[in-house]
Amino acid sequence: MRYISTRGQAPALSFEEVVLTGMASDGGLYVPERIPRFTTDELADMAGLPYAEIAFRVMRPYVGGEIDDDTFRTIVRDAYATFSHDAVVPLNQLDASHFLLELFHGPTLAFKDVALQLLGRILDHFLKKRGERAVIMGATSGDTGSAAIEGCRHCDNLDIFILHPHQRVSEVQRRQMTTVLADNVFNVAIEGNFDDAQAMVKASFADQGFLNGTRLVAVNSINWARIMAQIVYYVASAVALGAPQRPVNFCVPSANFGNVFAGYMAHRMGLPVERFVIATNANDILHRTLADNDFSKRDLVATLAPSMDIVVSSNFERLLFEAYERDGDAVRELLERFQSEPAALAEAPLSRLRERFVSHSVDDATILEVIREAHHRTQEILDPHTATGYRAAECERGEPGVPMVTLATAHPAKFAEAVVKAGFPGVPLPPHMDDLLEREERYTVLTAELAEVQKFVAEQRR
Repeated sequence: MRYISTRGQAPALSFEEVVLTGMASDGGLYVPERIPRFTTDELADMAGLPYAEIAFRVMRPYVGGEIDDDTFRTIVRDAYATFSHDAVVPLNQLDASHFLLELFHGPTLAFKDVALQLLGRILDHFLKKRGERAVIMGATSGDTGSAAIEGCRHCDNLDIFILHPHQRVSEVQRRQMTTVLADNVFNVAIEGNFDDAQAMVKASFADQGFLNGTRLVAVNSINWARIMAQIVYYVASAVALGAPQRPVNFCVPSANFGNVFAGYMAHRMGLPVERFVIATNANDILHRTLADNDFSKRDLVATLAPSMDIVVSSNFERLLFEAYERDGDAVRELLERFQSEPAALAEAPLSRLRERFVSHSVDDATILEVIREAHHRTQEILDPHTATGYRAAECERGEPGVPMVTLATAHPAKFAEAVVKAGFPGVPLPPHMDDLLEREERYTVLTAELAEVQKFVAEQRR
């Protein structure tokens, strides 16, 4: 398996090279040169298997033999042994045809654990094989950072630097990052928003000279291995609901688009998905693009669903590459125009997207309303991000009888402020985290200046 850039100018890489590289040298994102497909029988045979075995089967074609099967099975099994539920990502039935896919049973109570518990182990495997050390540098709007730290804190060959927007993540999200006092973990609070932090990470990958030869590795969703790992739970949930004999719909709370793109890849691999519902908060570039062909930046709005407070949806580029029939030049031209002025998609690519994707946007008042409504109807307390998905799924059900799976992306205890605003007394943290608010914190506040951040990383790495 080889991987190519969405902008068409970077060299094709192997799986190992893609995992260690992250972003392509031409500024694009890597995708597989060809998309493997499962037969109907191969998908049907996955029903009833343990999650780790489904994960091995789904991801094996992307690894392309660069990790031997026995080692890869062990890596996968160890990654998902860290989850508190035997099903890893259990399905919770809400009504006759609406299901909640609970992705929050990992160590940090968010869907990012599904990929990052695996990615840390894969990175350590490749670096050990090469006799190298590396620096991880990532930006987070809340959940990626803690999941990345938890996935990499025990890695012998990695130092990890996570940038988060100062005072713009929930207290639980911040403390999940800043109370990890491992020698290889560094938290940086940026005096700016997520997009400022993400821009500095991208700039650092584009010019890594400040590290004097040490490899810089990405663990956010620009890293293909993150997408690869997320494909699995679409397959696992769909076959549990009767696929491939019947189709399934998915509703995904969306911001950076990696989660939805993983579902699209599952569909391209042969999973019968009739529609993907993209749920956004007030930062609604994805909804505006699909509904009105308004692919333009707007000022970031701070919402009750902070992990979705993103203006530039990085992984949307991967879907654009497919919608433009893998024309890297067209994608590059569109995204360059987007940086400086309002843009619009060409008619044919937009039509292709609308064949499979619909969208819905939810404001803060509606989020609170939905948390109350969902509890009244199902006795479930939803976190604010999952609440956007719940409402979008109810509004965009599609054909009657086709199961709708809404992705529950975080445990409600991570966003107790929103739950309390909705009229509930709060949600207790799980036992392994019940002392989180009393633990010692360690982090550094820096301005949103690239030179200052790079100087800190260069000086603090081991």
